[in-house]
Amino acid sequence: MKAEIALDRAAAVPETQTKVRWRIFLMMLFLISINYIDRASLSVAMPMIAKEFDIGPATQGLLLSSFFWTYAFMQIPGGMLADKYGPRHVIAGATLGWGFFQAIAGMCTGWVSLLITRLGLGAAEAPIYPAGGKLNAIWMTQNERGRGATLLDGGAPLGAALGAILISGLIAVMGSWRAAFVIAGVGTVLAGFWAWSYIRNHPREHPGVNDAEAEFIEEAHAKELAASPKVTSGKIMEFFRYRSVWGMFFGWMCFNALFYGLLTWMPNYLSKQHGFDIKQMGGAVFIMFFAGFVGELIGGWIADKWKESGASQGKVLRTLFGISSIIATVSIYSVAKITDPVTVVVMLSVTLFFLRWCGLFWCVPSILGTRNRVGFLGGVMNLGGNCAGIGVPILVGLIVQATGSYYMALMLFAGAGAGLFICSTMLIDYDKKIPV
Repeated sequence: MKAEIALDRAAAVPETQTKVRWRIFLMMLFLISINYIDRASLSVAMPMIAKEFDIGPATQGLLLSSFFWTYAFMQIPGGMLADKYGPRHVIAGATLGWGFFQAIAGMCTGWVSLLITRLGLGAAEAPIYPAGGKLNAIWMTQNERGRGATLLDGGAPLGAALGAILISGLIAVMGSWRAAFVIAGVGTVLAGFWAWSYIRNHPREHPGVNDAEAEFIEEAHAKELAASPKVTSGKIMEFFRYRSVWGMFFGWMCFNALFYGLLTWMPNYLSKQHGFDIKQMGGAVFIMFFAGFVGELIGGWIADKWKESGASQGKVLRTLFGISSIIATVSIYSVAKITDPVTVVVMLSVTLFFLRWCGLFWCVPSILGTRNRVGFLGGVMNLGGNCAGIGVPILVGLIVQATGSYYMALMLFAGAGAGLFICSTMLIDYDKKIPV
């Protein structure tokens, strides 16, 4: 009798949810961090590479841009692969692939062969963000996707920060940028096997997910699905009839024009303009991009808590994007007027702290599209961002070579911040799904 009562009481106690979805997104934070350590390694090592290969600013800009040529081209195909095969296969395969190209870059004997490895790196890295956006739509509820998006995208500033310290540290200790690249690549390949072992395409497939967590996610998705419009067309090209899609595309392009400009050229700027050596440069870049990482997590937390209190997601996102873009624009503009190196680093840190609130853009594909289109929309958005990645490093290199100064490059970054404000606050309807 007592045993039956104990069993009844146990049945009456609600099962505590497992937290596998949060562990998966902490893993995504780790993978994206590695992604940015690998892609930022060239920027950190560029002063040494430029000297060894005897190349000027224009060729350096070409090298820094080359990653984005294939990275941009593969965004939409990568998103479509995630929609068709699920994010697990795409994320693990991408990680293994870019680790390989990162490692063999250390064996290059000239800038042309280095450029080829950067093309391979870009193609391999391309699918991870669209697949991560798909993962956010599958695993997170509507009131968790802000934090999911910023954990996903938070790896960008965190990886840039850690890359500055790790790569510059490895170069300083080993006296070789080549050894640093090989070590980073091998570490990435190991991370790819780890990703395959833990990530799953759906909560019910994961051995660590209990019924309470799976039901919580399924109930939230069922409510979201009930409120979604019926799909009126199966043609994905119909998306391009909507202003919100173009606002998403050009908004992310403006964001990345500023972010990738800082990522690719700030190490050289600090070295040439303010006389930083490799250790000082690594420390300064770490501070700047770690400020961006902290800002990104704070932005995601504010967004989710504000939505939970009853605010519409349109009000939340427009307000946060507006604050972010205004402060980032004013801060980067001020850098052009300041000569004190410490103040420059402080203002660049402020720029990145607020700019990275726009990591919330990775909520937009799941806001605008139904679940079977999130990967495609994520690819479209990141294609826009990486068109900026192609153009900005080359343009900055040409500006610096032609003028002998970084002033006009900083004005270009400020203009991108203004464009981000317009696109994110005026062009996107955050409260309406597109029925395609």
